[in-house]
Amino acid sequence: MDVRSRNHVTVTGREDGPVLVLAHGFGCDQHLWRLVAPRLEPDFRVVLFDHVGAGRSDLSAWSEERYASLDGYAEDVVEICRDLDLGPVVFVGHSVSAMIGVLAARAAPGLFTGLVLLTPSPRYIDDPAAGYRGGFTADDIDELLGSLESNYLGWSATVAPVIMGNPDRPELGEELTNSFCRTDPEIARVFARTTFLSDNRADLPSVALPTLIVQCATDALAPREVGAFVHSAIPGSELVTLAATGHCPQLSAPEATAAAIAAFATAEAGR
Repeated sequence: MDVRSRNHVTVTGREDGPVLVLAHGFGCDQHLWRLVAPRLEPDFRVVLFDHVGAGRSDLSAWSEERYASLDGYAEDVVEICRDLDLGPVVFVGHSVSAMIGVLAARAAPGLFTGLVLLTPSPRYIDDPAAGYRGGFTADDIDELLGSLESNYLGWSATVAPVIMGNPDRPELGEELTNSFCRTDPEIARVFARTTFLSDNRADLPSVALPTLIVQCATDALAPREVGAFVHSAIPGSELVTLAATGHCPQLSAPEATAAAIAAFATAEAGR
């Protein structure tokens, strides 16, 4: 299958600029970068794509066997980068795509010059024995997944505004709700389990690429303790905290999000 049509790959921006690959999170698609991409395009080659099962990707390419783990998504990222053959890229992964980027860079380190992990979480479930706070108990996640599986549309309407934050800007929560509702419920069920039950803490110390972690000052899905953990686990990483609320700063704070990405990518291009 053609990789570009499989993942609905689009390439914009400056043809001779450093390459940025922007990857969306659970329940979203590349459209959620629409406020950030135009701010990057004057200086960078910008690659957008939809994970299989999202947006305008080829749904016939989806299988539970491949996408029941983040490794399947990471393989897709590697295939996209190889197919485009644009040279080493800075990978920008939002939410679960942050860990997808970590796995892709481990599988094919020569394809990447750096990682930007936007509101990342290597594990959503608390691990008290290890002193780790992910933000949710195991019962919380069981309840979340059970609600999603029993009534996906109702779950989306309830959870999306909480994930988005910014209750004074209800249009943002409504946009995320609509994005969730465009996702096939069966695919969403598998991706949600893949996302919220994953544990990639052990993968972080092996990251050998320059890495920027971008977190929000207030985030119900990835609290600041998580960003601090990722920063401490990845050798030499940088941590930036945006004066933003919610889990999707590319919508709630696009200017600051784009500025953080651009500053990091420009520095890496100059090395």
